[in-house]
Amino acid sequence: MTRSANLVGPVLRMVDDVDAVVRAIVDDNPGREIELVDRGAYIRVQAEGFLRVSRDSIERQVGRPYQMRELEQMLASFAGRIETTSDEVTWQYTV
Repeated sequence: MTRSANLVGPVLRMVDDVDAVVRAIVDDNPGREIELVDRGAYIRVQAEGFLRVSRDSIERQVGRPYQMRELEQMLASFAGRIETTSDEVTWQYTV
């Protein structure tokens, strides 16, 4: 991926469900080029302009009910403007 100032997405702590959450983000953004940067203690998930993840996708990946506040607890940082609801989280580049 080309370096861009428009990259958005979460920085996730390496906890039990992190792989499932990353898979859910990939599933919820078909056709988008997503870059994963593994830094050992955390993983940066980023794409240009916009990313989203839904509770439904995370639940499919973890195999159990999931509350979005669980995602907030693993969120070490993020890039872009974040919007959260009980059903999804989005990250968006805004000027």
